[in-house]
Amino acid sequence: YGRVCPIETPEGPNIGLIVSLAAYAKVNQYGLIETPYRKVDHKKVTDQADYVTAYIEDDIFVGQANTPIESNKLSTDQVYGRLKDDYVFMDSDKVEYMDVSPMQVVSISAALVPFLEHDDANRALMGSNMMRQAVPLLVTEAPLVGTGMEPAVARDSRACVTARTSGKVIYASADMIAIKPEHSKEPDIYHLIKYRRSNQDTCVNQVPIVESGMDIKKGDVIADGPATNNGQLALGKNLLVAFMSWEGYNYEDAILVSEKIVEDDELTSVFIEEFEVEARDTKLGPEEITRDIPNVGTDALEHIDNDGVVIPSTMVRPGDILVCKVSPKGEQQLSPEERLLKVIFGKKAEDVTDTSMRVPPGVYGKIIGTRVFVRREKLSKPEEDRRKKEIDAEMNYNLDALKEFRKETSKKGSETEEFCKLMEKHIKEKFAREKEMLKSSGELPVTVNKVVKVHIALKRRLQVGDKLSGRHGNKGVVARILPREDMPYMPDGTPVDVVLSPLGVPSRMNIGQILETMLGWAGKQLDTQMYCPVFDSAAEDNKDYWAYWTKKGKKRGEITIDDVLKDMEKPTSEKPGVIQMIQLAKDHLKAKGVPEEYLPDDYCRITLYDGRTGEKFHEKVTIGYLYILKLIHLVEDKVHARSTGPYSLITRQPLGGKALFGGQRFGEMEVWALEGYGAAYTLQEMLTVKSDDFTGRTKMYEAIIKGDFPPQPGVPESFKVLVKELQALALEVDLLSEPKPGEAKKTAEEPAEKPAVKKKTVKAEK
Repeated sequence: YGRVCPIETPEGPNIGLIVSLAAYAKVNQYGLIETPYRKVDHKKVTDQADYVTAYIEDDIFVGQANTPIESNKLSTDQVYGRLKDDYVFMDSDKVEYMDVSPMQVVSISAALVPFLEHDDANRALMGSNMMRQAVPLLVTEAPLVGTGMEPAVARDSRACVTARTSGKVIYASADMIAIKPEHSKEPDIYHLIKYRRSNQDTCVNQVPIVESGMDIKKGDVIADGPATNNGQLALGKNLLVAFMSWEGYNYEDAILVSEKIVEDDELTSVFIEEFEVEARDTKLGPEEITRDIPNVGTDALEHIDNDGVVIPSTMVRPGDILVCKVSPKGEQQLSPEERLLKVIFGKKAEDVTDTSMRVPPGVYGKIIGTRVFVRREKLSKPEEDRRKKEIDAEMNYNLDALKEFRKETSKKGSETEEFCKLMEKHIKEKFAREKEMLKSSGELPVTVNKVVKVHIALKRRLQVGDKLSGRHGNKGVVARILPREDMPYMPDGTPVDVVLSPLGVPSRMNIGQILETMLGWAGKQLDTQMYCPVFDSAAEDNKDYWAYWTKKGKKRGEITIDDVLKDMEKPTSEKPGVIQMIQLAKDHLKAKGVPEEYLPDDYCRITLYDGRTGEKFHEKVTIGYLYILKLIHLVEDKVHARSTGPYSLITRQPLGGKALFGGQRFGEMEVWALEGYGAAYTLQEMLTVKSDDFTGRTKMYEAIIKGDFPPQPGVPESFKVLVKELQALALEVDLLSEPKPGEAKKTAEEPAEKPAVKKKTVKAEK
């Protein structure tokens, strides 16, 4: 309890073996996990937190975090809590400790799920694990309904840039921020990461959120990272969802999505893929990276520079050359005529083969950078000194230019002076790095002469087959992207963004998504972010809430969101339920003049209309705003098709998997399926020419090219392997073909040597 999270653990064989540390836990010097408890001294709750190991906790009673407290004292005679492994009531004067927070049971990942207490543990596990699979989006958006942990997670994960000192921003650009500290003359410089590739090929990019002239305190977020928004964790988008069935397109957890989301780039992400090619020393000679490659037209080389590398900013598609490379061919016997031509015209291009790196299937993007690494010998001392002098001269030239600029702008005040100091520091650092690089030699492996790395940026829009998910384990696959005019729409004409299946809720018991949807609608209308801490969030319905305000002298229609937020800061205040927040939002809209029929009921249900016919749907539908994440399982990375390709040497069957450009496995059960439908010829092809009948497949290829009828299938390689295995068991098996009239029977394949055993024959049917 409070040490490892009961929710966040992998699904599958490692379930319960890999666990996460709970939110407030820490590991002590002996390697034991400790959790903090608030000290209670004679009913008085102190601010002292003691870290306790499990064996000490065995002997103490711990009260719950939500035990009623008034003016720092336990207000009830009996307190409910834990003693050893039992839950009991204890006299309040005997209580020694109580929980620090209701959140201390779970890990950080589970603490990001709003209304976690309304979700079944299985789905909460999926929800907390899937947040790790969310892809950083092009434009980020913080959740309307959060738990209050979002800013802490964004800051502590170091994805954002935070100010090291308090001071004033004197310069802010896309890739650099400079702050003048309060107690120092030297500016503090922050270099931002721009479009860097992560290990999962996603794009890591930092964006400044401060402007020149702003005052900054130590620890403030000054730049957003990937998947953060104004210093808050922002993994997905707040989308208008409706829980209803639509023509069977959201059957079995499928999701129906509006075209608006694709057009507005709401769930679009940028990926950066890296491709690497090496030029090595081979037995036949060195490989070369050069623009001069055999049998390639000039059109295919128009985007290649003189060194044989693709030019940055080029748009590329599958099959385009990225790096031109030639490898030496083995010596072959030449005829006298060829030898004569070789003597006359010199070395022929035929001595090398084209081994260029091309864009793989499914990759359409823009070249954002190329890097060439060359093996270089360590410079001699005179050469190194000469290069150092050149670098110093270049640095001095830059500093002189800066001095001239300083003279011209000296009248303009202190900010320009700060900028000049900043540039001077920048120039000195840059040239110091260049000098340092002179000392290092290229760290390339022994046989590698040159390495070229190419980075391609791909813009991945949402498409059919992509996996989407909420924070409650409510995952699904996009089944159809509908035009926005065909989506169900509300009485005021607003079409919904996403249609989710209502059948995914009751059996999964993750009701948190419904409460999040309802509260999300209220938050959107009131333009307020709602925080629902874990195990301490809003109740579904607080029936006494409006009576509480009546006692304070305010009627329901007069209360604003500001009044509610101000009141909630008091420790003795009543908290509104989800339904009360919806009622508050409806009052707010009515005050703006929105008609009653345009508003949902207190449970956020409204009559929707069919976008195609304009007719009403029979039942009211729950609508609202749900935070939806796009996960890394993208269909573009998984879709794969094969024409002809590599075969396994042993079985002579096509290889498997996308990486090897393999075929689809047609297994035992798939065979039964075709047998059940009587698809005999399809099945015969699957098991022979499409698999391991390697003489038959070349004949089939010829027949298709020539336009002839397909030939009869031959003997598959797997049958020959079976025959050989039986021969290893000293059983000679021959496959006999049925003779034509007047012909003797003949075997399909004569064995090399006849073993001296009794012969069995297997009659093959036509």
